[in-house]
Amino acid sequence: MIAVGSLSIKLLKPPSSPPSMAADSMEIDDSLYRQRYVLGDSAMHQMAQSAVFLSGLGGLGIEIAKNIVLAGVKAVTLHDTKQCETWDLGSNFFILKEDVLSQRRRGEAVCPRVAELNPYVHVDVSFSALDDNTDLSFLRNYQCVILTESSLRLQKRVNEFCHSQRPPIRFIGCDAFGICMRLFCDFGEEFEVSDPTGEEPKEIFIQSITQDTPGVVTCLDNQPHGLQTGQSVVFREVNGMAELNGTARQVSVLSPHSFTIGDTSQLQAYAHGGFFVLVKTPKTFRFETMERQLHDPQVLTPDFSKPEAPLQIHAAMLALDTFHEQHSRLPNIGCSQDAEVLVKLTEEVNETLRNKAPVNMELVRCLSRTARGTLPPLSAAVGGLASQEVLKAITGKFSPLQQWFYLDAIEVVQPLQSLPVEEFFPRGDRYDGVRACIGESMCVELHKLRVFMVGCGAIGCEMLKNFALLGVGLSKSSGEVCITDPDLIEKSNLNRQFLFRPHHIQKPKSTTAAEATWEINPELHVNAHLNKVCPATEGIYNDAFYSHLNLVVTALDNVEARRYVDSRCVSNQRPLLDSGTMGTKGHTEIIVPNLTESYNSHRDPPEEEIPFCTLKSFPSVIEHTIQWARDKFENAFAHKPSMYNTFWQTHSSAEVVMQRMQAGESLEGSFQVIKLLSRRPSQWEQCVTLARLKFEKYFTRKALQLLHSFPLDTRLKDGSLFWQSPKRPPAPIEFDLKDPLQFTFIVSMARLFASIYNIPYSEKDMSEEAVTRILSAVKIPEYQPSAKCIETDETAKKPDQMKMPLSSEEEREAMAQLEQAIAADCVTPERLRMCPLEFEKDDDSNGHMDFVTSASSLRAKMYSIEPADRFKTKRIAGKIIPAIATATAAVAGLVALELIKIVGGYGFESLKNCFFNLALPVVVLTEPAPVKRTLIRDDIYFSIWDCWTIFGHEDFTLSDFINAVREKYGIEPTMVVYGVKMLYVPVMPGHSKRLKLTMQKLIKPSVGRRYVDLTVSFPPEADGDEDLPGPPVRYYFSRDGETP
Repeated sequence: MIAVGSLSIKLLKPPSSPPSMAADSMEIDDSLYRQRYVLGDSAMHQMAQSAVFLSGLGGLGIEIAKNIVLAGVKAVTLHDTKQCETWDLGSNFFILKEDVLSQRRRGEAVCPRVAELNPYVHVDVSFSALDDNTDLSFLRNYQCVILTESSLRLQKRVNEFCHSQRPPIRFIGCDAFGICMRLFCDFGEEFEVSDPTGEEPKEIFIQSITQDTPGVVTCLDNQPHGLQTGQSVVFREVNGMAELNGTARQVSVLSPHSFTIGDTSQLQAYAHGGFFVLVKTPKTFRFETMERQLHDPQVLTPDFSKPEAPLQIHAAMLALDTFHEQHSRLPNIGCSQDAEVLVKLTEEVNETLRNKAPVNMELVRCLSRTARGTLPPLSAAVGGLASQEVLKAITGKFSPLQQWFYLDAIEVVQPLQSLPVEEFFPRGDRYDGVRACIGESMCVELHKLRVFMVGCGAIGCEMLKNFALLGVGLSKSSGEVCITDPDLIEKSNLNRQFLFRPHHIQKPKSTTAAEATWEINPELHVNAHLNKVCPATEGIYNDAFYSHLNLVVTALDNVEARRYVDSRCVSNQRPLLDSGTMGTKGHTEIIVPNLTESYNSHRDPPEEEIPFCTLKSFPSVIEHTIQWARDKFENAFAHKPSMYNTFWQTHSSAEVVMQRMQAGESLEGSFQVIKLLSRRPSQWEQCVTLARLKFEKYFTRKALQLLHSFPLDTRLKDGSLFWQSPKRPPAPIEFDLKDPLQFTFIVSMARLFASIYNIPYSEKDMSEEAVTRILSAVKIPEYQPSAKCIETDETAKKPDQMKMPLSSEEEREAMAQLEQAIAADCVTPERLRMCPLEFEKDDDSNGHMDFVTSASSLRAKMYSIEPADRFKTKRIAGKIIPAIATATAAVAGLVALELIKIVGGYGFESLKNCFFNLALPVVVLTEPAPVKRTLIRDDIYFSIWDCWTIFGHEDFTLSDFINAVREKYGIEPTMVVYGVKMLYVPVMPGHSKRLKLTMQKLIKPSVGRRYVDLTVSFPPEADGDEDLPGPPVRYYFSRDGETP
């Protein structure tokens, strides 16, 4: 055995103890939090105590090794007996050309590179034989065993051994042959899962509970409860029927927003308020051995357009196992004799199955022809799924696969069957494995491909690996992979973005990813940029740029950026491959000109905003208090300092501002800016004082004012109590510096004030002793109730303070303050500048998360809301999307499969979108949405992909444009719009005169602008109907498309 790396895991701080020590005392490292949000602490600790045995380091094995080492188990043994071959360069991204030349063993070459992914995982390698004669007792050292590249006979033997152990060793068998993949799981006769779905239970507020047999619970505002009959809920804060509080009741669902909970007739009558939460209950799964499952397999169906496929692949792959056993080889590439033998064997196997599907002859023949080959994207997709099963096996988190998963890529090879057999023969290079599946002509097309990939994060890294293995964009073929990402590498990226290492932190993602991709395949032509793709960079990513591309891939983490790239692809008629993940969920979307709808064709419902009055005065759940704290940070430390700087950049001096205000001029933002200037602190002590006054305002006076305006017995017009669920009455918090939460709030807020005002302070200044001394001198004015109106309307929006008219009293106050500041010589250039802060959740030394966590927790305490720890607060305040390497690998693999189809110019019916949730597990492959064609009239149709073109010249008038559209396309526009500017609307006064004006004069194009896209509409067929929309009309300012 060769040991590499060190014990423990990246997500745990490394222990100083020897490798044999258990990891349960270790603390989870927050800097690698995104996976922690997916798995939770309990699962992370279990992983830290688990050892995994993985046999076979081909394309599938290396994918699984990568994902589980990134996830962070305690130890992994990589087992392999083969030597590196040129063939491996096209499937194993950790085998390099020099490994082949120096005839290294695969395990020896790969082990240090796998260990480098996570310096805290103990990785070792074994070259021992694993066959029918091996003593399997060594496997008792492992919690999970994964076999790839193993015969079915050996898989059955190892599985029987694992199943018979007490406790059982979790077993996973995984195979890849050309276009077909097989995954099998056996986690023992009774496998308990602590959390089958991984979904966080929501607090649902109650409208009413009947006193009945059975009692019926109705949700507030008809909110859907999302429950299933048989589940249990626990009740909290119920008034009246108080006996329910803290108890769990099994539910029987009546409707999406009501359910029964058994007999409530003997309980007190329900009064008001309260909420319920789903109780997560463990679930036991039962598994059979592979031997028992072979003839009656329990399968997951990913593609409902071919529901028989899993059983058909099951039979075909069992026949392939038999073929291999009988001939000691796989079928030869393109050998029709071998294919017919395999068909016959499949028919024989099929007869032995209890639940059978008709033999798919085409699938069997494709399998025979490609069995020796490899499709790296298929290995990535199934490797991601298999790795998630490994994590389930050792943590009991999420529902395991029961028990077989099959995936095929027959759509990739179907159109290639008529090609001459020589197309698929090996040529002695790194692409032989891929060539055996898709042929030489398709490989050449991939080599010539010009791809633009936007984003080099987790999905981007996985895509680049797939490009490297497939040979996408080779220099020698004039291909190119252009990538762009403005971001730098952070520590939290390292457990998903597998091309990056600790020494890359703070280096650009795109250039680092490019260098790592060249290591995998030096033939690739990767061009790395550091730009955002947005309207501001259209000078770089212009139409000429898109015209040289074959397709675009997005590896983005936000919807707006996707929408923009999609609009550019539609405008330039380029295919787009999009994908994304959230925790264990993933999606892929394939967008092809004139075949499918685009990304912008569908819009998710907008995220529900928290009403302004709820955030300001009536929070009911922890998300409200976290958002409030985040808003306070943004307003006080980002927005106000920026506004302050803008004001003083606009207005040259305080004296000029004073004169203009005295002359009766209203200057936007003057009141707020002058208030900031007059109260500006200049010493640390003043920052601490300011923080103490804010504490009083936020956590004492706010509560007193609310209770003054709405006493506890306040009733609404209908007689119901004002303070009832979801409204929670606040309780003022008494200041106590001995309370760690209050101390953190005061110090963190004082530090933030010091940062924006550029005031120095020391470690000693932040001590409890120093802060206590400062606060002892602070006088808190006595609370006087205000007559100010408190907003209770949930539809009311937050008022813009800058745009609110000033009262004469406020104007006088502002002028007096400014006069005072000028007289006291306080208006120096330094004092007219502030330093706005950008919220940074990942730097624990800056006090940002200290402020948000303490402010949110204090507000939660004031409203009797269960507080959230720092970790949960960080996720909500930082809008962090939970992420894990398994899902990322799977989406990138599925996208790369579709890329091959697009390059081949395949038809609509071969394209597949995918949605999956690895936690359940559910995988759903569907056809994309077909492009919609809209009828304008009389056989004149258009779709989102259509763009009509008109070429003009310098003297081309609006009237010429309208005539040109009519002559070229057979219908006359009634309205012409450019962006938000209406160029021609006949009913608008004066617009008929515009017909004689030139397009140049009406549009006023910027220098260098070749064309504009105009929105036109056409007359309706019947009077009184609305105008009919049409496609964009691209108007070129000159005949050759150049600017005049």
